[in-house]
Amino acid sequence: MRAVTQRAYGSAEVLAVKTVDRPTVAADEVLVEVVAAGLDRGVWHLMTGLPYLIRIMGFGFRRPKNPVPGADVAGRVAAIGDDVTRFAVGDEVFGIADGSFAEFARAKESKLIHKPRNISFEMAGVSTISGMTALQALTTVGRVAAGDHVLVIGASGGVGSFAVQLAKAFGATVTGVASGPKLEMVRSLGADRLIDYQAGDPVDGAIRYDAIIDIGGRNPLAKLQRALTSDGTLVIVGGEGADVVTGGIGRQLRAAALSPFVSQRLTFFVASEDHGGLEDLLDLVADGHVKPSIDRAYRLCQVPDALADLASGRIAGKAVIDIQRPADSDHEEARS
Repeated sequence: MRAVTQRAYGSAEVLAVKTVDRPTVAADEVLVEVVAAGLDRGVWHLMTGLPYLIRIMGFGFRRPKNPVPGADVAGRVAAIGDDVTRFAVGDEVFGIADGSFAEFARAKESKLIHKPRNISFEMAGVSTISGMTALQALTTVGRVAAGDHVLVIGASGGVGSFAVQLAKAFGATVTGVASGPKLEMVRSLGADRLIDYQAGDPVDGAIRYDAIIDIGGRNPLAKLQRALTSDGTLVIVGGEGADVVTGGIGRQLRAAALSPFVSQRLTFFVASEDHGGLEDLLDLVADGHVKPSIDRAYRLCQVPDALADLASGRIAGKAVIDIQRPADSDHEEARS
């Protein structure tokens, strides 16, 4: 099969499209013929190996343990393991796979659900990781309720574009923070108020929020507290721009350590990846309350370009990798 491969950590130049063996599945796994795959910030971290903490966590110390990147997946079941009971060959599915930037990928049965006919493969392929992260940030962690005032920092990104729509679906008043060129996109998602972080400070304390969803932000914890109501909730989702060793984990740990001693809830979390949470997200997507905001589509041979665009901030919302789009053979040979 054709797949994007990575034999070392680095920038997008370490990626190449090559012919590799099709994966075999274990008893509890499903082989998916991939139609579409989503691009998220986690793929960039695993490509670069940064922060170094992720290498220590088991993703590969000198090189990535899995040479095929990609996690979000949508496609058709090509084979099933002996213990799989929820799927049959030919079923249309989506969820999380192990190496989805390929023509075939294997996935745990527990990390897939059936794809409804009224949702395209492209929409399904970009929804899982960003959508589930946003949903858990707002519900199980953030406890957002109707009438709350919610600030979404990083509203134009993958998780942020879902968070804005989900918060509106829950009846909240939403302020979205993004760069000027992306504000109109955030408005189209339903944000009630917009802040250009390049022109003003979104957490100067002039307005206080019941919940702040800080996605990949760099704001000091003290400033975020000043922008919360006295009993408000801060949810830190990831972190960018910190040291190369631990990333944003220092700010997250400080928030968790301080939270028991103040009236505000200062939290962070790692999203769970079970099919139950994906079913909850599917209900909101299927009934039209949430629609994945797909900015760009790339072919398999263009994955290095997609990662470069993501790193430079050229993508608003989500990007999809259309695995089965006809490839430009000249371009692909150049990348290989």
